Amino acid sequence: MRISDVSEEDLLAQITPLLPLGPATLVGPGDDAAVVSAADGTFVVTTDVLVAGRHFSEDWTSGADVGWRAVAANVADVAAMGALPTALVTSLVLPASTAVDWVLDLATGLGEACTHWRAGAVGGDLSSGDVLTVAVTAHGDLQGRAPVLRSTACPGEVLAHAGVLGRSAAGWALLAAGQQATAVSGAAAALQAFRRPQPPVAAGARAADAGATAMMDVSDGLLRDSGRMARASGVHLDLDPAAFGSATAELADLAKLCAADPLTWVLTGGEDHGLLATFPAGTALPEPFRAIGSVGAGAAQVTYGGEAPSVPGTGWDHFSP
Repeated sequence: MRISDVSEEDLLAQITPLLPLGPATLVGPGDDAAVVSAADGTFVVTTDVLVAGRHFSEDWTSGADVGWRAVAANVADVAAMGALPTALVTSLVLPASTAVDWVLDLATGLGEACTHWRAGAVGGDLSSGDVLTVAVTAHGDLQGRAPVLRSTACPGEVLAHAGVLGRSAAGWALLAAGQQATAVSGAAAALQAFRRPQPPVAAGARAADAGATAMMDVSDGLLRDSGRMARASGVHLDLDPAAFGSATAELADLAKLCAADPLTWVLTGGEDHGLLATFPAGTALPEPFRAIGSVGAGAAQVTYGGEAPSVPGTGWDHFSP
Protein backbone atom coordinates (compact mmCIF):
# COMPACT_ATOMS: atom_id res chain seq x y z
CA MET A 1 0.00 0.00 0.00
CA ARG A 2 1.31 3.44 -0.99
CA ILE A 3 0.57 6.92 0.30
CA SER A 4 -1.54 7.48 -2.82
CA ASP A 5 -3.84 4.67 -1.59
CA VAL A 6 -4.78 6.22 1.78
CA SER A 7 -6.24 9.46 3.11
CA GLU A 8 -4.48 11.75 5.58
CA GLU A 9 -6.97 10.73 8.27
CA ASP A 10 -6.37 7.04 7.62
CA LEU A 11 -2.61 7.47 7.89
CA LEU A 12 -2.83 9.54 11.07
CA ALA A 13 -5.08 6.91 12.62
CA GLN A 14 -2.33 4.35 12.06
CA ILE A 15 0.56 6.60 13.17
CA THR A 16 -0.88 8.09 16.38
CA PRO A 17 -1.01 4.86 18.45
CA LEU A 18 2.72 4.37 17.80
CA LEU A 19 3.72 7.62 19.49
CA PRO A 20 4.10 8.14 23.28
CA LEU A 21 2.67 11.21 25.00
CA GLY A 22 5.44 11.64 27.56
CA PRO A 23 5.07 12.85 31.15
CA ALA A 24 4.94 16.59 30.32
CA THR A 25 2.02 16.38 27.86
CA LEU A 26 -1.25 17.89 29.05
CA VAL A 27 -3.13 17.73 25.72
CA GLY A 28 -1.87 15.38 23.02
CA PRO A 29 -2.72 14.89 19.33
CA GLY A 30 -6.29 15.46 18.21
CA ASP A 31 -6.75 19.20 18.70
CA ASP A 32 -5.29 22.08 16.70
CA ALA A 33 -2.25 22.15 18.97
CA ALA A 34 -0.81 20.19 21.86
CA VAL A 35 -0.37 21.55 25.37
CA VAL A 36 2.87 20.80 27.19
CA SER A 37 3.83 21.88 30.69
CA ALA A 38 6.73 24.30 31.22
CA ALA A 39 7.25 23.99 34.95
CA ASP A 40 9.49 27.03 35.45
CA GLY A 41 7.78 29.23 32.85
CA THR A 42 10.49 28.85 30.21
CA PHE A 43 11.20 26.24 27.57
CA VAL A 44 13.81 25.37 24.96
CA VAL A 45 12.78 24.88 21.32
CA THR A 46 14.78 23.55 18.37
CA THR A 47 14.14 22.00 14.96
CA ASP A 48 15.93 19.76 12.48
CA VAL A 49 15.15 18.42 9.00
CA LEU A 50 16.12 15.13 7.33
CA VAL A 51 15.77 14.99 3.54
CA ALA A 52 15.89 11.71 1.62
CA GLY A 53 18.94 11.48 -0.60
CA ARG A 54 20.65 14.24 1.39
CA HIS A 55 20.58 13.16 5.03
CA PHE A 56 19.62 9.50 4.65
CA SER A 57 19.30 6.75 2.08
CA GLU A 58 16.35 4.38 2.13
CA ASP A 59 18.75 1.72 0.83
CA TRP A 60 20.89 1.98 3.99
CA THR A 61 18.50 2.85 6.78
CA SER A 62 15.06 1.59 7.72
CA GLY A 63 12.16 3.90 8.40
CA ALA A 64 12.58 3.14 12.11
CA ASP A 65 16.23 4.21 11.96
CA VAL A 66 15.29 7.49 10.25
CA GLY A 67 12.69 8.15 12.95
CA TRP A 68 15.26 7.49 15.68
CA ARG A 69 17.87 9.71 14.01
CA ALA A 70 15.37 12.55 13.64
CA VAL A 71 14.64 12.47 17.37
CA ALA A 72 18.31 12.09 18.35
CA ALA A 73 19.36 15.17 16.39
CA ASN A 74 16.79 17.28 18.19
CA VAL A 75 17.12 16.01 21.75
CA ALA A 76 20.89 16.54 21.51
CA ASP A 77 20.28 20.22 20.77
CA VAL A 78 17.90 20.45 23.73
CA ALA A 79 20.53 18.83 25.96
CA ALA A 80 23.19 21.25 24.73
CA MET A 81 21.25 24.09 26.33
CA GLY A 82 21.21 22.30 29.69
CA ALA A 83 17.60 21.14 29.32
CA LEU A 84 15.79 17.82 29.15
CA PRO A 85 13.46 17.03 26.22
CA THR A 86 9.74 17.09 26.90
CA ALA A 87 7.82 17.02 23.61
CA LEU A 88 8.32 16.75 19.85
CA VAL A 89 6.15 17.52 16.84
CA THR A 90 6.93 15.93 13.48
CA SER A 91 6.03 17.01 9.96
CA LEU A 92 6.34 14.63 7.01
CA VAL A 93 6.46 15.40 3.30
CA LEU A 94 5.58 12.16 1.53
CA PRO A 95 5.81 11.38 -2.20
CA ALA A 96 2.78 9.47 -3.46
CA SER A 97 4.92 6.38 -4.06
CA THR A 98 6.03 6.11 -0.40
CA ALA A 99 5.05 2.81 1.18
CA VAL A 100 2.64 3.17 4.09
CA ASP A 101 4.58 0.46 5.93
CA TRP A 102 7.74 2.63 5.68
CA VAL A 103 5.90 5.55 7.27
CA LEU A 104 4.59 3.35 10.07
CA ASP A 105 8.12 1.99 10.56
CA LEU A 106 9.37 5.57 10.85
CA ALA A 107 6.68 6.33 13.43
CA THR A 108 7.72 3.22 15.37
CA GLY A 109 11.37 4.31 15.49
CA LEU A 110 10.37 7.84 16.40
CA GLY A 111 8.18 6.51 19.19
CA GLU A 112 10.97 4.25 20.47
CA ALA A 113 13.38 7.18 20.64
CA CYS A 114 10.84 9.40 22.38
CA THR A 115 10.20 6.68 24.94
CA HIS A 116 13.97 6.23 25.43
CA TRP A 117 14.45 9.93 26.19
CA ARG A 118 11.11 10.37 28.01
CA ALA A 119 9.70 12.87 25.55
CA GLY A 120 6.19 13.03 24.15
CA ALA A 121 5.38 12.84 20.44
CA VAL A 122 2.48 15.25 20.54
CA GLY A 123 1.54 16.06 16.95
CA GLY A 124 2.75 17.38 13.63
CA ASP A 125 1.64 17.66 10.03
CA LEU A 126 1.46 15.61 6.84
CA SER A 127 1.86 16.81 3.27
CA SER A 128 2.42 15.32 -0.13
CA GLY A 129 5.50 16.42 -2.06
CA ASP A 130 8.25 15.32 -4.39
CA VAL A 131 11.00 14.65 -1.82
CA LEU A 132 10.58 12.55 1.31
CA THR A 133 11.29 14.91 4.22
CA VAL A 134 11.14 14.48 7.99
CA ALA A 135 11.05 17.68 10.06
CA VAL A 136 11.06 17.49 13.86
CA THR A 137 10.67 20.32 16.35
CA ALA A 138 11.57 19.55 19.96
CA HIS A 139 10.86 21.33 23.21
CA GLY A 140 12.78 21.03 26.44
CA ASP A 141 12.51 21.92 30.11
CA LEU A 142 15.36 23.82 31.78
CA GLN A 143 13.99 22.88 35.21
CA GLY A 144 14.92 26.28 36.59
CA ARG A 145 18.44 26.32 35.14
CA ALA A 146 19.81 29.20 33.13
CA PRO A 147 20.42 28.11 29.52
CA VAL A 148 24.01 27.27 28.68
CA LEU A 149 25.07 29.18 25.54
CA ARG A 150 27.91 28.57 23.11
CA SER A 151 29.04 32.18 23.40
CA THR A 152 30.20 32.25 27.03
CA ALA A 153 33.45 30.24 27.12
CA CYS A 154 36.34 32.06 28.83
CA PRO A 155 40.15 31.83 28.61
CA GLY A 156 41.67 29.54 31.22
CA GLU A 157 38.81 27.03 31.12
CA VAL A 158 38.83 23.33 30.22
CA LEU A 159 37.29 22.09 26.96
CA ALA A 160 35.46 18.77 27.42
CA HIS A 161 33.38 16.36 25.39
CA ALA A 162 30.72 13.76 26.24
CA GLY A 163 29.82 10.97 23.86
CA VAL A 164 31.65 9.32 20.97
CA LEU A 165 33.56 10.79 18.04
CA GLY A 166 33.95 9.38 14.55
CA ARG A 167 31.76 6.31 14.90
CA SER A 168 28.87 7.59 12.80
CA ALA A 169 31.29 8.74 10.09
CA ALA A 170 32.84 5.28 10.08
CA GLY A 171 29.39 3.70 9.78
CA TRP A 172 28.56 5.93 6.83
CA ALA A 173 31.87 5.04 5.17
CA LEU A 174 31.14 1.32 5.57
CA LEU A 175 27.71 1.72 3.99
CA ALA A 176 29.06 3.86 1.16
CA ALA A 177 31.70 1.22 0.44
CA GLY A 178 29.19 -1.63 0.54
CA GLN A 179 30.91 -3.08 3.61
CA GLN A 180 27.98 -3.26 6.02
CA ALA A 181 28.36 -7.04 6.35
CA THR A 182 32.03 -6.91 7.35
CA ALA A 183 33.18 -8.65 10.52
CA VAL A 184 36.03 -6.18 11.11
CA SER A 185 36.33 -5.09 14.74
CA GLY A 186 34.13 -2.11 15.54
CA ALA A 187 31.93 -2.39 12.44
CA ALA A 188 28.71 -3.24 14.30
CA ALA A 189 29.17 -0.32 16.70
CA ALA A 190 29.91 2.06 13.83
CA LEU A 191 26.84 1.01 11.84
CA GLN A 192 24.67 1.29 14.95
CA ALA A 193 26.09 4.76 15.66
CA PHE A 194 25.17 5.90 12.16
CA ARG A 195 21.71 4.36 12.16
CA ARG A 196 20.78 5.04 15.79
CA PRO A 197 23.05 7.65 17.40
CA GLN A 198 23.04 7.85 21.20
CA PRO A 199 23.51 11.46 22.29
CA PRO A 200 24.28 11.70 26.03
CA VAL A 201 21.11 13.69 26.69
CA ALA A 202 21.11 13.55 30.49
CA ALA A 203 24.71 14.81 30.51
CA GLY A 204 23.60 18.24 29.31
CA ALA A 205 21.66 18.96 32.48
CA ARG A 206 24.47 17.48 34.60
CA ALA A 207 26.97 19.75 32.87
CA ALA A 208 24.82 22.80 33.54
CA ASP A 209 24.50 21.82 37.19
CA ALA A 210 28.28 21.32 37.39
CA GLY A 211 28.92 24.86 36.18
CA ALA A 212 29.48 24.47 32.43
CA THR A 213 30.11 27.93 31.01
CA ALA A 214 29.39 27.11 27.34
CA MET A 215 27.99 24.09 25.55
CA MET A 216 26.79 22.87 22.16
CA ASP A 217 25.89 19.70 20.27
CA VAL A 218 28.56 18.23 18.00
CA SER A 219 26.46 17.35 14.96
CA ASP A 220 28.56 18.55 12.01
CA GLY A 221 32.04 17.49 13.16
CA LEU A 222 34.22 18.43 16.12
CA LEU A 223 36.37 20.91 14.19
CA ARG A 224 33.41 22.66 12.57
CA ASP A 225 31.36 22.88 15.75
CA SER A 226 34.25 23.84 18.04
CA GLY A 227 35.03 26.55 15.50
CA ARG A 228 31.50 27.85 15.96
CA MET A 229 32.00 27.94 19.73
CA ALA A 230 35.37 29.66 19.36
CA ARG A 231 33.90 32.39 17.16
CA ALA A 232 30.78 32.83 19.28
CA SER A 233 32.85 33.17 22.48
CA GLY A 234 35.82 34.98 20.94
CA VAL A 235 38.31 32.44 22.30
CA HIS A 236 41.06 30.13 21.07
CA LEU A 237 40.29 26.44 21.52
CA ASP A 238 43.28 24.09 21.44
CA LEU A 239 42.54 20.38 21.14
CA ASP A 240 44.92 18.03 22.96
CA PRO A 241 46.09 15.23 20.58
CA ALA A 242 46.53 12.88 23.53
CA ALA A 243 42.79 13.04 24.18
CA PHE A 244 41.94 11.34 20.88
CA GLY A 245 44.22 8.30 20.95
CA SER A 246 41.59 5.80 22.09
CA ALA A 247 39.00 7.04 19.59
CA THR A 248 41.37 6.77 16.64
CA ALA A 249 42.63 3.36 17.81
CA GLU A 250 39.05 2.09 18.02
CA LEU A 251 38.46 3.04 14.38
CA ALA A 252 41.85 2.02 12.98
CA ASP A 253 40.79 -1.32 11.49
CA LEU A 254 37.69 0.18 9.88
CA ALA A 255 39.69 3.06 8.47
CA LYS A 256 42.17 0.61 6.92
CA LEU A 257 39.28 -1.28 5.33
CA CYS A 258 37.87 1.96 3.88
CA ALA A 259 41.28 3.44 2.97
CA ALA A 260 40.54 6.33 5.31
CA ASP A 261 42.25 8.21 8.13
CA PRO A 262 40.63 7.51 11.51
CA LEU A 263 41.68 10.91 12.84
CA THR A 264 39.73 12.56 10.02
CA TRP A 265 36.62 10.67 11.11
CA VAL A 266 37.19 11.68 14.74
CA LEU A 267 37.79 15.38 14.06
CA THR A 268 35.40 15.99 11.16
CA GLY A 269 32.79 13.24 11.29
CA GLY A 270 29.27 14.37 12.19
CA GLU A 271 26.07 12.89 13.56
CA ASP A 272 27.45 11.28 16.70
CA HIS A 273 25.68 14.11 18.56
CA GLY A 274 28.02 14.33 21.52
CA LEU A 275 28.20 17.41 23.71
CA LEU A 276 31.07 19.92 23.70
CA ALA A 277 31.37 22.07 26.82
CA THR A 278 33.72 24.35 28.71
CA PHE A 279 34.20 24.28 32.47
CA PRO A 280 36.17 26.46 34.90
CA ALA A 281 39.60 25.05 35.68
CA GLY A 282 39.50 22.61 38.57
CA THR A 283 35.87 21.59 38.02
CA ALA A 284 35.12 17.91 38.61
CA LEU A 285 33.78 16.99 35.19
CA PRO A 286 30.41 15.23 35.31
CA GLU A 287 30.13 11.84 33.64
CA PRO A 288 30.64 11.11 30.81
CA PHE A 289 32.58 14.31 30.00
CA ARG A 290 36.31 14.02 29.36
CA ALA A 291 38.79 16.85 28.92
CA ILE A 292 39.88 17.23 25.29
CA GLY A 293 41.60 20.61 25.28
CA SER A 294 41.90 24.10 26.67
CA VAL A 295 40.40 27.54 26.21
CA GLY A 296 42.76 30.43 25.60
CA ALA A 297 42.74 34.08 24.67
CA GLY A 298 43.62 35.35 21.22
CA ALA A 299 42.21 34.82 17.76
CA ALA A 300 38.92 32.89 17.62
CA GLN A 301 40.21 29.65 16.14
CA VAL A 302 40.69 25.94 16.76
CA THR A 303 44.10 24.31 16.81
CA TYR A 304 45.27 20.74 17.37
CA GLY A 305 48.25 20.57 19.66
CA GLY A 306 48.92 24.25 18.96
CA GLU A 307 48.98 23.72 15.19
CA ALA A 308 46.47 23.81 12.37
CA PRO A 309 44.73 20.41 12.19
CA SER A 310 46.30 18.23 9.48
CA VAL A 311 43.03 16.74 8.21
CA PRO A 312 41.01 17.73 5.15
CA GLY A 313 38.04 19.98 5.89
CA THR A 314 36.32 20.61 9.17
CA GLY A 315 33.03 18.71 8.87
CA TRP A 316 29.59 18.67 7.32
CA ASP A 317 28.24 21.70 5.45
CA HIS A 318 24.53 21.53 4.66
CA PHE A 319 25.03 23.62 1.51
CA SER A 320 28.11 21.92 0.13
CA PRO A 321 27.70 19.84 -3.06
